[in-house]
Amino acid sequence: MTLARVFERLAGAGAPVEFAAYDGSRAGVPGAGIRFDVRSPYAVSYLVHSPGALGLARAYVTGMIDVSGDMYTALSTMQQVLGEVGPRDKMKIVGAVARDPLLRGAISRRLDPPPQEAPFSRLPSWLRHSKRRDAKAISHHYDVSNTFYEWVLGPSMAYTCACYPSEHATLEEAQYHKFDLVARKLGLKPGMRLLDVGCGWGGMVMHAAKEYGVKALGVTLSKQQAEWAQKAIADRGLSDLAEVRHLDYRDVTETGFDAVSSIGLTEHIGKANLPGYFSFLYGKLKPHGRMLNHTITRPDNIAPAIKQDGFINRYVFPDGELEGPGYVQSQMNDAGFEIRHQENLREHYARTLRGWCRNLDEHWDEAVAEVGEGTARVWKVYMAGCVLGFEQNWIQLHQTLGVKTDEQGRSDMPLRPDWGV
Repeated sequence: MTLARVFERLAGAGAPVEFAAYDGSRAGVPGAGIRFDVRSPYAVSYLVHSPGALGLARAYVTGMIDVSGDMYTALSTMQQVLGEVGPRDKMKIVGAVARDPLLRGAISRRLDPPPQEAPFSRLPSWLRHSKRRDAKAISHHYDVSNTFYEWVLGPSMAYTCACYPSEHATLEEAQYHKFDLVARKLGLKPGMRLLDVGCGWGGMVMHAAKEYGVKALGVTLSKQQAEWAQKAIADRGLSDLAEVRHLDYRDVTETGFDAVSSIGLTEHIGKANLPGYFSFLYGKLKPHGRMLNHTITRPDNIAPAIKQDGFINRYVFPDGELEGPGYVQSQMNDAGFEIRHQENLREHYARTLRGWCRNLDEHWDEAVAEVGEGTARVWKVYMAGCVLGFEQNWIQLHQTLGVKTDEQGRSDMPLRPDWGV
């Protein structure tokens, strides 16, 4: 049986995609906007030996499967046509190709994962979140290439959910609005001190310094981020107010900050460490100081917080753990914060990711030359898949604002929110 016939058995003869295989067989709709090309029999080995979407991802990252057309549309279409490839489907594949000597030989060989897969992501969960391992996990994802990130993220170099002030706002406008929204929620004023943990390329630090006259310290575990941020701070004449250090947040010794921002770090902390994390940040604040936590969440706490064999854990965010918004808020509350505001920016993240997908497509050839085709492919499928995730409410993005009250219980918060939308 040809691979095209296998595809038809899984997806149906009228699947709205074009399928072509190295053996010359074809299926689906000729000339469809989405085309899948299987270029090697070893692609089938990945599909058989790797669970679910991980096998497809491995075959795509290695170039054994090619996708022509918009990646978001391809994933969305295949989600409708195939759904999740389960054990029974894998048995269909095995049974259908067993009579082909070439494919039978390919299936009998278990291939090593592509080099883009973080090897330590397969280690036992109890080894997560030591300082050394956290540094490895952050470096795996963020120390790719600052040039690559400049192409994907755009001038803002903001690798977190933007906040769109209007339907037609650009990505850059939305990132500026996000940083300004955080600043207004924190009540920043000239002369205040801000600690920004997991600061990335320093976007929040520089915004607070430039727009609010705040003395801002940012810390990141990514050496490349810290180097880029320090140069950008100097180039913009902000060195008297802004600083970014290559440092674990747990090693910050200063205290007495007026505000703390955590934009996109909580996902890397781990469930077991959240109480200590929020307690640490609480201890860094003066009374009346505010903390804004901006983090990806999941809709509930029923499913596991991390998929050990998932594509995201293996290739993108090793050791990342997502919790429900209520759980995150409870941990903040138990650490001492009085919760004053929370909102979900789920749709905003889908828009943000679409902007990053467009940027990558526009710089595809340069990106491949800079980081290699395998890494570029990881990013292409990861970001398109995340668009689906936020649109379909598999994942969310919550901002939660807390305040440290004084001994008399005073918060010094306004009677009504004064930070706008």
